[in-house]
Amino acid sequence: MPVPTNLTAALPALDARRVAVRLTRDALRQVRGGHPWVYDGSITSASHDAPPGALAVVFDDRRRFAAIGLWDPTSPLRVRVLHAGAPATVDDAFWAQRLDRAMQQRAALVADGATTGFRCVNGESDGLPGLVLDRYGDTAVVKLYTPAWFPHLTGLVPLLLAAAGVERLVLRLARTVAEGPTHGLADGQVLAGTVPDGPVEFLERRLRFGADVVHGQKTGHFLDQRDNRALVGTMAAGLDVLDVFACTGGFGVHAAAGGARTLHTVDLSEPALATARANMVRNHALPAVAACRHTTEAGDAFEVLARHAAAGRRWDLVVIDPPSFAPRQDAVERGLRAYARLTELGLAVTRRGGVLVQSSCSSRIDAGTFHRQLRDVITGAGHGFQELARTGHAVDHPATFPEAHYLKTAFLRIDP
Repeated sequence: MPVPTNLTAALPALDARRVAVRLTRDALRQVRGGHPWVYDGSITSASHDAPPGALAVVFDDRRRFAAIGLWDPTSPLRVRVLHAGAPATVDDAFWAQRLDRAMQQRAALVADGATTGFRCVNGESDGLPGLVLDRYGDTAVVKLYTPAWFPHLTGLVPLLLAAAGVERLVLRLARTVAEGPTHGLADGQVLAGTVPDGPVEFLERRLRFGADVVHGQKTGHFLDQRDNRALVGTMAAGLDVLDVFACTGGFGVHAAAGGARTLHTVDLSEPALATARANMVRNHALPAVAACRHTTEAGDAFEVLARHAAAGRRWDLVVIDPPSFAPRQDAVERGLRAYARLTELGLAVTRRGGVLVQSSCSSRIDAGTFHRQLRDVITGAGHGFQELARTGHAVDHPATFPEAHYLKTAFLRIDP
């Protein structure tokens, strides 16, 4: 029996007329090659204007079908491609097939029940552009990055619930979506089930965490670093660990469970640190976590690291997982300087023979550039290192086009 929903908002009806679109030759080539984005500057003609969510059909110069996507006149990213190739019908069966395929690709991740927090749908790379679906235990969270999804929500919500296998669904809206017409919906609104009375608990490789699915960052937790957190846990036995930009403490919990002797957690946000402390407490039944001496520090990461470096304080394992420093193309150079400074500071507080772990989630800085800069900063400071691992996206965060490849992490052992 379908789960009843709370979706009572006056959502816009789907515009019955499809927008016929033609593109520049290069844009058409990219769409046929699988790229899911069409920018307004690549459109040479459109049959008519339409509201967000209308279906746009891309034709070639011989009037043959090339692709179909979601039309969004509010954004320079005008068409988000749903399907390219042979003609296709976009209806509930189409959405259900996409969701089923996405869940099949994650079957191995969740088969043993050790992980109940994972990404069910990763937007464009799972064929549902501008939509993310995350599951935390008994709750799913759908986040919309374009208003083009509003006309489709009525039919889509039951399908999302069924795919995630839950009875509670929370809506989160990207800032740009929340600032426009939302048709009676609000960020953090519960679309199905009851309103959670606190953090929603879930498992990550048998460790317990809580996610604030209503008000927390992203959808409540940073699921994309799961594999890297587990790898840190395998390296932490008997070590002093520093977790910088710790947010809700995922790296730290894994380090403590892996036998870290001490853990120092740093974040600018005191509420985030409170959540990190709560996540440690959630795992105190594990002797290793209970034995780990945990301290926290609120402050700007650059200032905190510089202060500890000047004081001569060092750790065996240092994790630096900052937010994106290059949200726009014109911020890339500034972002690279910020990453380089973090590498310098991280190196300064890492004991010789210890491990420095540094990540970047800036899609506009490619992996090659990120790893070359790490090497250059460390060797430029007169230190050698051994690259233990170089990682990217987990299985539930597939990346099928260049802009989707945002996450890169390096595990570096600094020479004695």
